[in-house]
Parts: sequence; structure tokens; C-alpha cells
Amino acid sequence: MRERAMITSMANPRMKQIVAWRQKAKERKRDQIFIIEGVKMYEEAPENWIMDVYLTDTLMEKCKERPGVLEKLKRTGYELVSEDVFQKISDTQTPQGILCVLHQPKYELDTLLKKEKPLLLLLENLQDPGNLGTILRTGEGAGVTGVILSSGCVDIFNPKVTRSTMGSIYRVPFLYVEDLCDTLQVIQKAGIQTFAAHLKGKEYYQDKQFTEGCAFLIGNEGNGLTDEISELAGNYIKIPMEGKVESLNAAIAASLLMYEVHRQRHL
Repeated sequence: MRERAMITSMANPRMKQIVAWRQKAKERKRDQIFIIEGVKMYEEAPENWIMDVYLTDTLMEKCKERPGVLEKLKRTGYELVSEDVFQKISDTQTPQGILCVLHQPKYELDTLLKKEKPLLLLLENLQDPGNLGTILRTGEGAGVTGVILSSGCVDIFNPKVTRSTMGSIYRVPFLYVEDLCDTLQVIQKAGIQTFAAHLKGKEYYQDKQFTEGCAFLIGNEGNGLTDEISELAGNYIKIPMEGKVESLNAAIAASLLMYEVHRQRHL
């Protein structure tokens, strides 16, 4: 992309489109793109995903002290945007001064199932962007093979989600499925054990064996897993609770389970 004159007005159709992409999942889905902000997120973004880069003069000056970022900007191209316009297209209260438009990646269930001893997370109707972002980030740390989301989950390309992944969205495979029940059955037929984190669980998660391929089902923050998906789960497991606490935040529960698998597989 060739550098052009600085964009100084929100009347610019591309600036209007960025705001629409940032605010509306259906716009992102239609055009198969997503938006990221920040120097770190730009640094880690795969170059073949990057479509457009916008930054301010102030950020450009700072980049001169970071040769790696400057070299990448030369390769990807960029356009300068005035500080005032950048404030309007940014999703953050204190913008860093760089915003990118990226292609949405595509992953296939068959590819995930072919991995050796896969570790999968199945998320049903998860709604909190921070929870989803944290799950991806923790999943990368724990070595998760992939994350499968029901169609009722929050959009993974929501700017709040992508920001909270801290770059893991680039490296953790994920896909949405129309029918989570059908997908669960496909996973089970592939010989992967499935476990539902459920209040009805009789066994604690740390007492189960996760050394072979396994998948964990995590439900909605307020309502947990639906009865339909719970009944299809191969096993119920529970997390020890003290006091009057009945359940944990979805991201924390998922993190405990993923890291138990990591612990068992690295003994």
C-alpha cells in the first residue's frame, strides 16, 4: 500500500467504514475483516493478514526508535491519520496511534481433530468479551489445540476480545459452529473424551486423566451449559469450592482445566 496524504476528516469513506467495522459484528462478518490497535498487536500480526495500516505522526516519530516496527511498516505500507481523526476511529480511551485492518483467519475442525492428543475447548453462548479474550490467551499458554464456539457466543473479532487476547488471536486456532451438539458428537466419534464443567459433577477435575485427547465444555457465564449439550457430555467434572461460592468465572474455570491437562502431560 502506497503512503498517501494525511487523512484529516471523518468524511473520508474509509474512516467511516472503520467505525462501522469496529462497532458492528455483521459488518466485520460481511467483509471478513477485523480491527486491531496498538504497537504490540501490530508487531505480532502475521503480515499476510494485514490489509491496511493507519497511524498518527506522533506514533510514526516513536517508531523511528524501533527499527523492527519501522521495517515492518515499510513492508506493509501505511497511511497517516490526524490525531483528531484517530481519536474517533479508535476503540480505546488512550489510543496508541496505530490501527490495522486484517483478514479474518479460517480454521477447519478436521484439522484440529487430526492433531496428536488434541486439547479442545468448546464454549457455549459465552457473552463476555474479556472472558473470551482471556480464554484464548490462557489457552495459548496451556497449549490448547483449538477453541470451538457456538454461534451464540460473543464475536471473537470484537475489539474488546482481540485486545484482551494480547496477540493470542493470531496463534490459537478457533472456529464457530452452527450446531454445537453435532460438533460434540463428531469430536466424540474421533475418540476424544469430552468433559462438562458442571454443578452435577461428582468427581473433581484433578482426579481425572487427561493424558489422551480431550475436550472441555464451558457454558454461559450466567446460565452455564444448556441441558441439551450437558446430556451429550461424556463426563461431568467439578472444581473444588470453599465457602458459599457455587461457580467460578468462565475464563478462570477454563484456565484451571487447561492447566491441569498441561500439568498431567508434562509430569
